[in-house]
Amino acid sequence: MSGQYHVVAATSELEEDGQMHVELNGEEILLCKHQGQFYAIAYHCSHEAFTLEGGLLQDGCITCPYHGAEFSLHDGSVQAPPAFEPIKTYAIRIVDDTISINTEPA
Repeated sequence: MSGQYHVVAATSELEEDGQMHVELNGEEILLCKHQGQFYAIAYHCSHEAFTLEGGLLQDGCITCPYHGAEFSLHDGSVQAPPAFEPIKTYAIRIVDDTISINTEPA
């Protein structure tokens, strides 16, 4: 995988089901913690380009708070309409208490 990892947060900054908006190299990314794992996904829903921040995290997915589209946190695939296009996901690296995100989509 090409790209570079950038430090964005400490693991202690996100509680379970917490979310954080991150901007790297012009990309808006949503950092999430769900079921003890960290994920980096596109900040905007592929359906209407509203933000996914504040969406419900459940069963490994995030639900858009505006129209209910659901996406896998693992690979960005659509799990429920009205969205039909997946969202980007980004690789994460955790060293000690530091979370880094790769600038290239996974």
